[in-house]
Amino acid sequence: MTPIHFSLSSAFMLGLAGLAFHRTHLLSALLCLEGMMLSLFIALSLWSLQLDSTMFASSPLILLAFSACEASAGLALLVATARTHGTDRLTSLNLLQC
Repeated sequence: MTPIHFSLSSAFMLGLAGLAFHRTHLLSALLCLEGMMLSLFIALSLWSLQLDSTMFASSPLILLAFSACEASAGLALLVATARTHGTDRLTSLNLLQC
């Protein structure tokens, strides 16, 4: 395993571990998701550069567009949650009271 592959896989795993174990605030969960998407974007970009194929050249841009849409939807949910509940703590949210 090359150092680049190790660093990208460890960045993805750190984001996944942060998402799984540190779920106190909605903002921290969104930041972990963004870190995972960024590591996937860099890995996909490097993979398409290593293949020297024009067929996969648009894949990182599509992933980046989906990541931007996910970030905007997450921030909209964060603002809506903070306005209705007064906090972004995930422990205070109850889905049955919506």
